Amino acid sequence: MAKTYNWGIIGLGKIAHKFAKDLQVLPNARIHAVASRSRERAEAFAQQYGAEHRYDSYEDIVNCPDLDVIYVATPHVSHYQNTVYCLRHGIPVLCEKPFAMNTREVEEMLAVARENNVFLMEAMWTRFMPTIEKSLELIDSGRIGEVLSVKADFGFRGDFNPKGRLYDQALGGGSLLDIGIYPVFLALLLLGRPAVIRAAAHLGDTGVDEEIGVLLQYPDGRLAHLHSSILARTKTEAFIYGSTGTIHIHTRWHEPSSMTLLREGERPEEFRFDYKGKGYYLEAQHVMDCLSRNLKESELLPLDFSLELIRLLDAIRHEAGIRYPGID
Repeated sequence: MAKTYNWGIIGLGKIAHKFAKDLQVLPNARIHAVASRSRERAEAFAQQYGAEHRYDSYEDIVNCPDLDVIYVATPHVSHYQNTVYCLRHGIPVLCEKPFAMNTREVEEMLAVARENNVFLMEAMWTRFMPTIEKSLELIDSGRIGEVLSVKADFGFRGDFNPKGRLYDQALGGGSLLDIGIYPVFLALLLLGRPAVIRAAAHLGDTGVDEEIGVLLQYPDGRLAHLHSSILARTKTEAFIYGSTGTIHIHTRWHEPSSMTLLREGERPEEFRFDYKGKGYYLEAQHVMDCLSRNLKESELLPLDFSLELIRLLDAIRHEAGIRYPGID
């Protein structure tokens, strides 16, 4: 009989609810413990999802009996602290993206995970979407020839609140770390680290990047055109242009969606996928598969990839003049 994994969740905001709902579609997963700074929120969340244990302290959850893995869903600026604390107590961690606020923090997270021989993975759920897996399959099979460029965007109109997470510099607000990370992830996955980085951002009244455009150039001349915005809703599509074809991942490309293979002289080939939930269950299942094999990191989303991702994000925001108080 397959093991049932007991999940803990730290930080009980919007993304935690999405993740918790998706866990319910997995027969070998259950929400075992939850932690919030608010006792009322912890009680309500635990009752809603059937968690046996609830805590009004992030630190106390590590003492929960029979806990197999923790999902860290706190604000960006807390990822490093929460994750390192769990790892030092020997608890495997799936940490929400961005992994942390800068390269220094991620480097320490990786070092602690490896020193303690504990599993760690960034919750870049898009990596486990069937659209991404199918795109990699089409590329590897030569269906679009040589990949020449990548174009991806992600934009929505945010509700302005100067004290809210999205618009607060001190909380790592702005479009780049919240949603711009998805186009950057795709470029890194398909093209690797660029040789030249160009970026320009519109900084709003609170100092966060409300919109950013990024151009990445590679040693062999390939390009990535990336864009994110919290000022306007964009199409949120991705295009992978090859020498003999194009992959178009439809809106909203970073989450469960459909895709089309376009080749000159041929009818478009459509791909559609079935989902049980929102798609978060795919990364959760992958984590449990890794734990069942006693792996300390994912083979599909290794720790060194997450390190390269934060290095690239650091370089982009420095180029664009984006700063976070107390971080840089």
